[in-house]
Amino acid sequence: MLKTENKMSIAPENQYLAESFFLSEKERKIYNKWRVRILLSVILGYATFYLCRQNFSMIMPAFMEEFGYTKTELGLVLTVASIIYGIGKFVNGYFSDKSNSRYFMPLGLLCSGLTTFFLGFSESLMFLSILWIINNWFQSMGWPPVARMLTHWFAPKELGIKWAYGATSHQVGGAITLVFTGYLVADFGWRSAFFVPAIIAVIVAYILFNRLRESPKELGFPPVELYKAQEINKENEEKDNLTTREIIRKVFFNINMWYVCLANMCLYIVRLGVIFWAPLFLKEFKNMAINEAGWHVAAYELAGLLGGVSAGWISDKIFHGQRGPVGMVFMLSLACTLWIFWQLPTDYVILNGLMMVLMGCFVYGPQILAGVASADFASKKAIGTANGLVGTMGYVGSGISGVCVGIISDHWGWSAVFMFFIISALMGGFFFYLTWEKKR
Repeated sequence: MLKTENKMSIAPENQYLAESFFLSEKERKIYNKWRVRILLSVILGYATFYLCRQNFSMIMPAFMEEFGYTKTELGLVLTVASIIYGIGKFVNGYFSDKSNSRYFMPLGLLCSGLTTFFLGFSESLMFLSILWIINNWFQSMGWPPVARMLTHWFAPKELGIKWAYGATSHQVGGAITLVFTGYLVADFGWRSAFFVPAIIAVIVAYILFNRLRESPKELGFPPVELYKAQEINKENEEKDNLTTREIIRKVFFNINMWYVCLANMCLYIVRLGVIFWAPLFLKEFKNMAINEAGWHVAAYELAGLLGGVSAGWISDKIFHGQRGPVGMVFMLSLACTLWIFWQLPTDYVILNGLMMVLMGCFVYGPQILAGVASADFASKKAIGTANGLVGTMGYVGSGISGVCVGIISDHWGWSAVFMFFIISALMGGFFFYLTWEKKR
């Protein structure tokens, strides 16, 4: 049963809601078990999405050697796929707000897995490109339902940390993919790096369908704000969904949302620029074997766990929900780390590895904060659309990075690429600064 003092912390206009729900100790334990179940399930699911996404960067060197394609050509594929992914995040974010996340997320993973399987039969750049673009559309169905479920199962005052746990799952999936597929490519050929992840994705999609529930309401539980004895937004709790017009007003006519979008665009130029091109850069510029390069990029990904969780914790506990100052500091630190990594001699193996770790830490912290900021600045009922818009702008940055890095490296070398990354990081820090002290 909810304690009296907890009831008193709820706003008067929502008191009637609190009085409608009395949970026994047993019910509260069941409620919490479901919260843990949902969190672990979305972590597993979103990590698995990356098995069918990060594998592409690991097959690029082998694909170039077998078919003779240039970095500019592959960069164009990455750009088009990133743009489709970005558009998909927005469109599927909207559909996620209008549908049930329990079905939406597993469906996306299932379709991505099947598409990835057929990618293993590629014999030309055209075939590979078409299927990779289709795969990126299905990949965009992964995060919007995760964001929706997190905001339904976890209250605002704990959302920064829980969001970090959910979002950093892709670092786990990405790191596993980079190491795993690196060995698959080296030992069994690049086609195996499509076949094996595809089979795993289909299995996990079935698991998600059985374990996920969109909100406590589906199980007859009260809203999580009442469970946590926090104030709830009456406007959001009065109706299941906002109208399209209301969603547009809350998302598109919000200047803070656009600052977050631009910060995320600059961030993704660096984040996915490194993911896409580091295996090739490390192979060409640092003379690493492909499986060794996989370990280095995996370290970049795994470091994101520390960066994401620490950024979420700092913004929740120290800055009381302000994401701007933390994002700004992380982006400035990222710019400095990129410069040091660029200047380090090739034979400084340990220091090069350390810089990859620090880059991962500083790039993934702001990525988490951008997602949480979209939840802060928009209604819970519009979170799919808001997060989708932020994600779309992120993948505009990814698209810029894909084609620009290919062209820049072909014409001016890798040093020019690093200047491009550093400038992008500094601009991202500026846009995070503009959200400082803004009202949520």
